This record gives sequence, structure tokens and C-alpha cells, in this order.
Amino acid sequence: MTATFWLIVSAMTLCVLGLLLRPLLQRPSAATNEQEKTLPVYRQQFSELDQDRANGLLTEEQYRTARSELERRVLEETGAPEAHAAVAAGFVNLRFVALSLAMIIPAASGVLYWTLGNPAAMTHPAVSAAASQGGSGEMADSLNQLIEQLRAKLEQNPNDGVGWGLLARSYMAMERYADAVPIFEKATKLDPNNASLLADYADALGVHQGRKLDGKPETLIQKALKLDPHNVKALMLSGTIAYNRKDFARAAKEWEDAHTYLPPDDQESSDQLKASIVEAKRRLGGGPSMNMLVANPPMEQTKPAKPAAQSGQSRAITGKVVLGSNLASKASLPDTLFVFAKDVAGPPMPVSIVRASKKDLPFTFRLDDSTSPMPSRKLSDIDTVVIVARLSKSGKAMPESGDLEGMSQPIKPGTENVTVVIDRERP
Repeated sequence: MTATFWLIVSAMTLCVLGLLLRPLLQRPSAATNEQEKTLPVYRQQFSELDQDRANGLLTEEQYRTARSELERRVLEETGAPEAHAAVAAGFVNLRFVALSLAMIIPAASGVLYWTLGNPAAMTHPAVSAAASQGGSGEMADSLNQLIEQLRAKLEQNPNDGVGWGLLARSYMAMERYADAVPIFEKATKLDPNNASLLADYADALGVHQGRKLDGKPETLIQKALKLDPHNVKALMLSGTIAYNRKDFARAAKEWEDAHTYLPPDDQESSDQLKASIVEAKRRLGGGPSMNMLVANPPMEQTKPAKPAAQSGQSRAITGKVVLGSNLASKASLPDTLFVFAKDVAGPPMPVSIVRASKKDLPFTFRLDDSTSPMPSRKLSDIDTVVIVARLSKSGKAMPESGDLEGMSQPIKPGTENVTVVIDRERP
């Protein structure tokens, strides 16, 4: 991601410099064009003077006077040598300005980004999230104002299905699911054959009714898949329904289809789906799985929703990751560190994840709803999780042979000061 970011920044900078410097580096052409139009006229007049003198129409004195006047007019029109020197000097000055801009703009941009931006966001999403929380109150107020302005405009144009869909997704992004559900209902009535809209509606409705996808959410998901069998979100939700019902074969199939149609640049979702497919197939084959580490029974779909007071930041998990003494002397350690929480009685996809680097060890982490990869599966709504810390050789969240990892005991969201020791190498 870092290389892509700098490639995009460099391309944008070059485009801006090109637009600014091109007019400065072009030689003035207006005067030259005017001279090209004027000089043939004066040549014709000089020729006519010579013909008049030859034909005896002008005396020698009249000829010299007329020629002198014509020469004076030519000098006035085309400019004296001093004028050309001034033009050349002006062009040199413009080249100096262009060179100065070419150096100042990239340097100033880099200084401003490093001072006012957040360079750590490229490699440390957890740092980015923490930094963004400082102004989250003002940001939320501004977004809510914009959302309400959009709603007011849509009230004046109630048949705008696209606008209602945008408003519903905005409410969902702000985690205002109770507001999003009726707006999704309105949008889907205006645009009933939009598979993406139906999948988002199912997701929001499932969250609103206690993280349960039974009933209307499932109906919406199946309708979305009939309209678009390749819709990634609908396939992921359908796989989650199958997994919760212990239909692991169908869950693996749905998630494999979702992975097939996933955009190639969505590496995070790709890794999560791969891990989920491996876990579903492992459960299908009866092999050991993460869920067998605890004696708690699997979570039922009829389980009541968590009280609102216990959700969100109050159920954050904090702690640190340390490298075990048996691995401290290892000559070469993988560079990328993933720390994530997994539901011990549900689908294997992480419910909260942060990324860091081996140089950050010992790494202090915080997992909460802001680091949950999917809106419909938040850390605050899970009963029991385990915290996994993995040093990845490939830089991907999908586990591979040779990765170093450690795992906590099953804990409840809201637990603080958890210590996870990376003490083993994956076979």
C-alpha cells in the first residue's frame, strides 16, 4: 500500500507541475506572429517605391524621404534590438520561476503532509484510528449536518431512489442503523432490482435486530443473489447464515464464490475470506478448530441482543503483545504483525483487527468496534473471543507455514491488560 500511495502522489504532483510549468516554458509567440503578418506588407511597399522611382514618378529626393519614412515605420512595428533583448530576458526570468516552482511545490507538499497529515496511517492502521478519534466529535457533527441536509432535499424529491439509497448508506456508515432501516425500505421500493442495495439493507436490518440474519434479512439476501449471483456482500452474508446453522459445506461454497468475485485490490477481505473458508472446511471434516478450545456451546441465532449500554468502546479489549523468549534469538523475524479477535463460537472471520510491525514489539493494542472489518459483526456483540497475534512472513492475514503466533485464553470483550505471547511457529 505504501508504494501505491507514493506512486499516486508522485503522479499527481507531476500533473500539477506540468499544468503550471508548461505556459512558463513556452516562448512568447504573439510578437513573432504579428511580424510575420506585417513584414510582407512592407516588402511590397519597398518594391512599389523602387518601381515608382524607376518609372520616373518619384524624384531621387522624394524616393529617399519616402524610403526613410517607411524604414522608420518598419522599426516601430517590429521593435528595436533592445526590445528583443527585453523579451529574451523576460523568457530567462520565466525559466527561473518555473525551476523554482518545480523545486518548491514538491518540497512544500511533503512538509505539509508530514506536519499536518498522518503518515503512520499507511503502515499502522491502529495509529490512524487512534489519531482520528481526537476530532471524531466535530467530524460526526459535520457529517450528521450534511446527512440531514441530504434528507431535507430528498423530502422535496421523494422519488429519487439513488438519493434515498445514498442516505441509507450514510446512516449505516454512521452506525445509525435504526435510522437506516426505514430509509433502505423506501429506497428498495423505488429501486427493487438493485442487488447491492438489497444486500446493504439486509446487513443494516440484521444489525438492527440484534445481529440476526434470520427472517427478512435472509429473504433480502436471497433476492439479491437471484438478481446478481456474483454480489460479494450477499454471498458473504449468506455464508454466515449457513455457518451459524452448521451447514459448513454451504458456508464454504458461498465464501469461495464471494472470494472469486472479490475486487482484486481488496486484500484484507480476501485474507478474511480465505481464513473463513479454511475454518468452514475444517469444521466440515471434523478436525480441530478454534471453537473447540472452549466448553461454551455455539451461539444460537435466537440469542437476545446485547444491551446498548454494553456495546461499543466500553467493550474494548486492551493489552500487549510480546515475543516469547524461545523465539527472541531467532535470526530472522517476519516484519508484519497482525493482532485480532476471533469469536470462539461463531464464524472464523476476525471481529476486530489491527496491523503493526515487528519493530513495534512489545506492541500495545486496543481492539474495539472501530477496528471491526464488517458492520454486521462487531466486537461489542460477541460473548467470548480469543486474541491472536501473528508475525506474518507474507504480510497477509491468511496464516501460512513459518508464521510465528501466539494466542490468549478465551476472554470477554471489555477485558483489559491482556498479554499475548508469540511463542510458536506454524508448521
